[in-house]
Amino acid sequence: MALSRIQSVALIGLDAIPVEVEVDVHPFEGMLFVIVGLPDSAVRESKDRVITALRNSDFPCYDIVCTVNLAPGDLRKEGALYDLPIALGVLHAKGALGTSHLQDYLIVGELGLSGELRPIQGALATAMLAKASGKKGILIPYANAAEAAALPGIDVIPIRHLKDAVAFLKDPTSVPQMRCEVSEEFFTHIIPAVDFADIKGQAHVKRAMEITAAGSHNVVLSGPPGSGKTMLAKALSGIMPEFTIEEALEVTKIHSIGGLLKENESIVTHRPFRSPHHTVSYAGLIGGGAVPRPGEVSLAHRGILFLDELPEFSRSVLEVLRQPLEDRQVTISRAQGNFTFPCDFICVAAMNPCPCGFLGHPDKSCKDTQVQINRYRSKISGPLWDRIDMHIEVPALRYHDISSTAAAESSAVIRKRVKEARQRQHSRFKSAKCNAQISVREVKEHCPLNAECHEVMRQAIDVIGMSARAADRLLRVALTIADLAESPRIEREHLMEALGYRSF
Repeated sequence: MALSRIQSVALIGLDAIPVEVEVDVHPFEGMLFVIVGLPDSAVRESKDRVITALRNSDFPCYDIVCTVNLAPGDLRKEGALYDLPIALGVLHAKGALGTSHLQDYLIVGELGLSGELRPIQGALATAMLAKASGKKGILIPYANAAEAAALPGIDVIPIRHLKDAVAFLKDPTSVPQMRCEVSEEFFTHIIPAVDFADIKGQAHVKRAMEITAAGSHNVVLSGPPGSGKTMLAKALSGIMPEFTIEEALEVTKIHSIGGLLKENESIVTHRPFRSPHHTVSYAGLIGGGAVPRPGEVSLAHRGILFLDELPEFSRSVLEVLRQPLEDRQVTISRAQGNFTFPCDFICVAAMNPCPCGFLGHPDKSCKDTQVQINRYRSKISGPLWDRIDMHIEVPALRYHDISSTAAAESSAVIRKRVKEARQRQHSRFKSAKCNAQISVREVKEHCPLNAECHEVMRQAIDVIGMSARAADRLLRVALTIADLAESPRIEREHLMEALGYRSF
């Protein structure tokens, strides 16, 4: 009996960190099993799962003293993903494996008492670490293998039972690799949940949503109950460009860490649509915890974050959206360090024009006082309003709108224009940027204005009182409108249309 070393991982934030599992086994009258290396409760309980799983898998484990060290010792280890490497470390230290290629693989997995492998979180992050570290592959529970196999260039060994892992380490041909060829076809032909052709009326709001998708702009929809705000927000997903493989891997990694992937799901194929309830905490929105986990803004990465009933959210919760909306990433500070999560999403918010919802309704009268209306709207601060590019009023539908049989454009037709507009932006910026993501310097560089446009901007700032940040966002929206019109530069009509989308 001797010392064994197994390579595993720890999940910190959105990344996998290398962890070496050292297992020392020596004869002893009775049984003594100790785990050190800053383990949490789930890791400390591994000893009971491992001992029972070994015995039930016909690998008797008696009369030994076993010390398990999870290195580095100053990094907190969480979860049950160390069960499999500990069990294999015990067998290797006892001379039951005799393998020479143990160091070629990262090994993770939770054991059941019978020795079966249970799913874990962070399979794709583990595969990315293995590839970056030059490892040949990973041993991972079968339920997570399809996810890990979405990353090319790494061997993914799906393990159903502890016996399978032992058999593979003795004979690598005994367990076939998991194969998953990911191509662009994975992300096409996805039927939208709501098609724009099914939405009656609201032509100007549909136009605004097209601009939102084309330039990745944030938008707030204000209108009475039943005017279609939620349906319009859901339909936005259907006109956004399909995922690229790189974007899909980014999103899959985040959702894997968050435990949102379904069993045997290899990759996220459609853009996320997250709709947190207005009672969400700030930690639930931007992420948090002793070891931070991604929040709703990161789970909406490359997709849509829909905030329904915007003024009902806590003001302190809404204020933490400032950094994600501005920087498209969020940084969380903890004693262990700073954690940065990506959150490049389109924010779509919906609200009523007043507490009762009927301000400006053609048939129903508003019963709120001006004080109540002002208090309702003041829950959203000025700096947060500035970070929302477009403010759209959604009027109540009339009967002739609902009963109309006129054919409306489908989401597929609109998506085609959106994709063409984005291609112009990618060519202009020489990267996968959208207009909403460019810096102030790039706004000045790519948005030259003629004399008429300068006069419009002067009146917006000097007469209307628009802030400098809002003016920059106005130019970004105008640039997207120009792209949709296939115009090489911003014209007065583009700027006036963009100004009309800041009706608040």
